[in-house]
Amino acid sequence: MGQGIFQRLVIAFGFGVVVLAISVGVWRYGYVQALGQLSRQGAVDLALAADRLTGQLQRYRELAVLTADRPVAAQIAGGIVDTVTRTRLLEIVDKTGALDVMVVDTDGFVLASARGVDSLDLSAQPFVRRAMQGALGRAHGLRAPFDRRAYYYAAPIFSGAGTVQGAVVVAADIAAIEWDWVGSNPPVFFTDDTGEVFISNRSELVFWQRREDQPGLRPASGTAPAFNSYLLGPHEVWQLGWGPYLPANALHITRDLPVIGMTGEVLMDVSPARRLAMLQAAAVAALCLAFGAVLFVATERRRTLAQANALLEARVAERTTELERSNAQLRFEATEREEAQAALAQAQSDLVQAGKLSALGQMSAGISHELNQPLMAIRSFAENGVEFMARDKPERAAENLTRISELARRMGRIIKNLRAFARQESESLVRVDVGAVLVSALELTEARMRTCGVVLQVNRPDHPVYVRGGEVRLGQVFVNLISNAADAMQDSAEKQLTIHIVQGGASTGGGNPDGRGAVTVTFEDTGPGISVPDKVFDPFYSTKEVGASEGMGLGLSISYGIVQSFGGEIRGTNTDKGAVFAVHLDHWQEDDKIT
Repeated sequence: MGQGIFQRLVIAFGFGVVVLAISVGVWRYGYVQALGQLSRQGAVDLALAADRLTGQLQRYRELAVLTADRPVAAQIAGGIVDTVTRTRLLEIVDKTGALDVMVVDTDGFVLASARGVDSLDLSAQPFVRRAMQGALGRAHGLRAPFDRRAYYYAAPIFSGAGTVQGAVVVAADIAAIEWDWVGSNPPVFFTDDTGEVFISNRSELVFWQRREDQPGLRPASGTAPAFNSYLLGPHEVWQLGWGPYLPANALHITRDLPVIGMTGEVLMDVSPARRLAMLQAAAVAALCLAFGAVLFVATERRRTLAQANALLEARVAERTTELERSNAQLRFEATEREEAQAALAQAQSDLVQAGKLSALGQMSAGISHELNQPLMAIRSFAENGVEFMARDKPERAAENLTRISELARRMGRIIKNLRAFARQESESLVRVDVGAVLVSALELTEARMRTCGVVLQVNRPDHPVYVRGGEVRLGQVFVNLISNAADAMQDSAEKQLTIHIVQGGASTGGGNPDGRGAVTVTFEDTGPGISVPDKVFDPFYSTKEVGASEGMGLGLSISYGIVQSFGGEIRGTNTDKGAVFAVHLDHWQEDDKIT
């Protein structure tokens, strides 16, 4: 009797060991699979964070290159350092959000700075020496004269003979760049080639150092907090004691960023993966134990069949019911998990669709503004055609019908442009006669100007003036500006709109780094002026009364985007008589390629 009990205990112990081994194996397999999925998600999150950081720093690299090509950089490098040149540098800093813009000579001394840091010796800086060799230099860190983290780009300034006569140094404030994503999930940090954390959305990790030939980080000073790591398959897991804003167990993923000379790293919380693996292991263990229990009951039934056959059958039935209930519960949980995954996929799809609907909603809000002027012109030409037919003047009626056909085709092009904009596409840039486009715009607004009593004065060259742009979209900009001027002068005693087309002068720089000439079209009215010039191009900003037939606040915003798509610029300022809007466009060169 005692020996039989001992044998059963040994068998039960061995079975428990087997079940434990199977559960551990299932847990490990499920954990590795969950870590693989988590690794893919982390790689996507890290790529997004890296692309955002790289894109933000690339703006300052382009700023350094563009500023080096501007005349003010050559003037300062040539020794002309006065109030005007310093003001130009300060304007560049104010408009771009850069920490500082400096011009250094060939010896590495700062000739002028937007922040007033002059006579600073940067000759020992490798990125400045690289710029003096004619290449683009870059660096980062805590460097004089700033006491904050900064990323530097140095672009060479070439003379007319092709020699380097200095360099433009642009400093970007890292704290300002990472401000809008501090505290976001998951924790992301970027280390340089020395292993130092230079940028992170967790401020407590900044300036932490990587351990020599070891994973993990430690603070620059003080006692290193608790840390451990282990490898599970191809995945590296860190066990952290770094504070409440970092996961206790995290999957560590890296990504090389040679463009900015750093390595991006992300810490993904593995707690969900552990819970999922534990649930799978528990389910397998429960099944194994249930199966073992069935075997035990079957064995006991055979041993005691003679004494308690009926009782054993009842127990088997009871155990079977429990197993069915357990299996049903497991199937229910599996179904719930599949439904949750399907709901997550649907939610992600809905988010994408919501973004599309938002963009289409913005476009639909501007359609009435886009087509209002051509529709009014078609209505006017149609009424005139009817009148000419009544007067037996078919040739004049045919002329009006021809204009209606042209306007209908133009409306088709406008709708095509709106549809292309909704797909984030743009019409090709071609050679456009700005004078002809202005004449077409004036024809569309002629009746409006006559009704409002506006006196029009147009000064333009007799010869064609060609610019890079699109005829329909440029005409839309001119119609918007003319209509806005007429609205602004409704209550003015003097109603005069003066339009100038000026050819020549330096380019605005908006997408024109080669320095080609610019064409400027100005619209000057005698209205009350612009109340808030800084907001006049913001969407839905309008000074017109609520409830008016026009005044949605989209006209100038759309015009601003159109002109920028041409590589040009539009500005609005006040004069002593009223407001003036200047549209700067790139002059068409014969060697330009259609883009």
